[in-house]
Amino acid sequence: MNSKERKFISAILFAIIVITTADIISDYHEGSTWWHLLAEALVALSSAAAIFYLISGSFILKHNLEEQVKTNERLQKENEKWKEQSRKFLDGLSLAIDHQLSEWKLTVSEKEVAFLLLKGLSLKEIATARNTSEKTARAQSIAIYAKAGVSGRSELSAFFLEDLLVPQNSNS
Repeated sequence: MNSKERKFISAILFAIIVITTADIISDYHEGSTWWHLLAEALVALSSAAAIFYLISGSFILKHNLEEQVKTNERLQKENEKWKEQSRKFLDGLSLAIDHQLSEWKLTVSEKEVAFLLLKGLSLKEIATARNTSEKTARAQSIAIYAKAGVSGRSELSAFFLEDLLVPQNSNS
């Protein structure tokens, strides 16, 4: 339920309280029975409780949203910090990968495809990104695997990442 709906329902409930209270006062002066006055008072109290519930729910939602925004901002800052700190390493890795691709004597197009394969793009996505056919992307990837001496994308990725992704020894 959005804020507008909560306000609309609260306004209706407030109108019920006002009308019911006016009716209770009128009925009291007319000498209505106590159980009739009690029943109407319960309607007014129920409406008041519902308004309280809606308003408190709005405050809770607003607080949760503010917390989510703060968390999101913190995570974005951490992400940017990580990117800044790791940029030199990533640039070095990128150059090292490019050097190895040159060692395998890949063409410029094959290098582009190899980088996209390492990024995890599908052959269809590679074809779209390079404005070629999927058949061309497939043929280039097969040529890359053959020149690299690997059987597929997994082995190509493992060639570059195998030594990077080793568990760190903890001395604790």
